[in-house]
Amino acid sequence: MNSSLTYTPQDYKSDQYVRWCPGCGDYAVLNSIHKAMAATGIPPHQMAVISGIGCSSRLPYYVNTYGFHTIHGRGAAIATGVKTARPDLSVWLVTGDGDCLAIGGNHFIHAVRRNVDLNIVMMNNKIYGLTKGQYSPTSDRGFITKSSPYGTVEDPFIPAELTLGARGTFFARAMDKDISNLTDVLIASTCHKGTSVVEVLVNCVIFNDDTHKQISDKAFRDERTIILRHGEKMLFGKEREKGLVLEGLKLKAVTIGQGSYTLDDILVHDAHEKDNTLHLMLAMMKDDLPVAMGVIREVKVPAYDTSVATQIAEIQAKQPGLKLQDFLMSGEVWEIK
Repeated sequence: MNSSLTYTPQDYKSDQYVRWCPGCGDYAVLNSIHKAMAATGIPPHQMAVISGIGCSSRLPYYVNTYGFHTIHGRGAAIATGVKTARPDLSVWLVTGDGDCLAIGGNHFIHAVRRNVDLNIVMMNNKIYGLTKGQYSPTSDRGFITKSSPYGTVEDPFIPAELTLGARGTFFARAMDKDISNLTDVLIASTCHKGTSVVEVLVNCVIFNDDTHKQISDKAFRDERTIILRHGEKMLFGKEREKGLVLEGLKLKAVTIGQGSYTLDDILVHDAHEKDNTLHLMLAMMKDDLPVAMGVIREVKVPAYDTSVATQIAEIQAKQPGLKLQDFLMSGEVWEIK
């Protein structure tokens, strides 16, 4: 972050009327993005926000930065091109579970695999909202929608599992109802040099209302979620009296003071561990385990765009007079008469 410059969230707000349904979780994401952008100290004219198609993909209109509302599923490919051509820009990709993981799935996994320095914000409401309520790649098996009137017969993608399977270096999770954690992970994502994926669990009030209620409701959120912070004990619960331990090859939620469990038994979160085995276990928790929030994985690996820029500079230094035409005419060529 650039501490020599001071910006406020207002500096990153455009003059466009925000057009989402009243109560949509996307409003909270937009608010947090404005805050995170201000915290970076990066001027608006040095940022670019790319999107595909979907409710979430309207967001470039609502930020006072460069922006490109592209085509369905191709946001990751275009954002990769922007960052590679202009590595000096802070490039954000705003997308949804359908846009990113269905038609855009191949572009997404390769952007992650390459470790392009992108801030990917994936809003997951488990539904296609813009096209009026079809099931998406993250919809649960058996979910009844307009395109699955008798229930889906597919198992969903888990964004964390897909990200780590593509050798992702940064994965975080937040929910629209927890602005504090959401803003924190977005700030952390901007500091990461490489592909950062932030899954935001958002609510679609029209076509999939309360889809995350089992963990987002304030009445039991503290008991059913855990915010992971690097270097800190994995504690949760209203009084932070519960924690995670590793028994054999499985995670287990325990209450401190019950049985033989003490605070010393509780695991300490290491987001920087290169082996992603435990990160994946944490990201996949459900049922009798709390759902993991916060930065789950953050490791340092050379970024694609930086490596490309370095490679170009090295070649130019060795062959300073080389021109594009020289390259095109090198190797085997044919002259047509």
